[in-house]
Amino acid sequence: MKKTVVIVLGVFLLSATGVTGQDKFYTKNGKVSFFSSTPMENIEANNKTAVALLNSKTGELRVATLLKGFEFKKALMQEHFNSDYVESDKFPKSEFEGLIVNNNEINYTANGTYTAKVKGKLTLHGITNDVETTGSVIIKDGKVHTNSIFTILLADYKISIPADVRNSISNTIKITVDCGLDPLKS
Repeated sequence: MKKTVVIVLGVFLLSATGVTGQDKFYTKNGKVSFFSSTPMENIEANNKTAVALLNSKTGELRVATLLKGFEFKKALMQEHFNSDYVESDKFPKSEFEGLIVNNNEINYTANGTYTAKVKGKLTLHGITNDVETTGSVIIKDGKVHTNSIFTILLADYKISIPADVRNSISNTIKITVDCGLDPLKS
């Protein structure tokens, strides 16, 4: 089932942008992680199955992540994350659709590290909000690597924290996106 959803997400991303040619870069193994510092213990999870697509001509960037793909060190944390917080049965994925607004400053044909200013919309828990962050685009031998770190407020996505643990859990989450993208073959 999980593999089928990843394939469907990939097809959606490709068809939504009319992808053809060497100007598109893609992965289905992108890494998305989140971290929250709390007085009781830190909360951290990693997902290595994000689907990402970058159009180097337009700067259009899309990333989709299945929420059940996040892995925690403790199974109970993972269970609570999926059932109590993000309600992954009801809201199975998170999506970012945006644009590298300074895309014209990135030379996709030359090795180097470039600063990327990204603006877009993040959908999580059925809520879509504007997100703006700065990251890096690293070009090496025809491959593209993107990464960025940004913080969200749980309340902005209507993710509620139960009263009995409200003082123990941070209301902000630091999200890291790290994707190595290969040229998309048509």
